[in-house]
Amino acid sequence: MSLSDAEYHARAHALLARIETQIDAWLESDVVDIDTHRTGGLLELSLPGGSKIVINTQPPLQEIWLAARSGGYHFRWDGAQWVDREGQEFLARLSRSTSEQAGKALTFSA
Repeated sequence: MSLSDAEYHARAHALLARIETQIDAWLESDVVDIDTHRTGGLLELSLPGGSKIVINTQPPLQEIWLAARSGGYHFRWDGAQWVDREGQEFLARLSRSTSEQAGKALTFSA
């Protein structure tokens, strides 16, 4: 499904904001210490142990990219959610990758 540029930017911005809000809540509740650094459409998560996860918007392709220890993933809007070619939903993949790298179960919810 193709989005207008404005729709893509709004959905991508909302997704990055949701991730930052969840991490802030974990920090306030002392669940896990994840530092975030955002520059435009790039969000870098620094996890315990020194590993990183990078989430990057790709406006020309209308994709969201996720780079983690487990690999690199590309997600497109399917009309309801961000999914990769195998049908994996973005927040589910991010939850799995973050849990693996932080060493504790963490879930990003929609």
